[in-house]
Amino acid sequence: MQSLAKPDYTRVSCGTVLNQKYSPVLFSDPLKRASLLALIKVYFQKGGQEIQINAVSRELLAEAMEQPEKYQDLVVRVSGFSAYFTHLDRRVQLDILERTEHG
Repeated sequence: MQSLAKPDYTRVSCGTVLNQKYSPVLFSDPLKRASLLALIKVYFQKGGQEIQINAVSRELLAEAMEQPEKYQDLVVRVSGFSAYFTHLDRRVQLDILERTEHG
């Protein structure tokens, strides 16, 4: 997080965003949740501007792509907005699917 917050983002028109994708399992473990909170605090203390977090498993997203009728209410962060995953263009779905998943 320190490296990601190092650039002076005040010099960037319209700012910047850090997209992160975490396994939902992370949020059920109090120690891992506390570690994530510490990382987020460091990012903002060092000048980071925005973090967008998806907490959906890769498996669930792949299944939603195969069977969209079962996942009409699945909402994800894209880049500056939230959207129904199954309504997104296939290329955007693949981009979200391919983002690194941290656990």
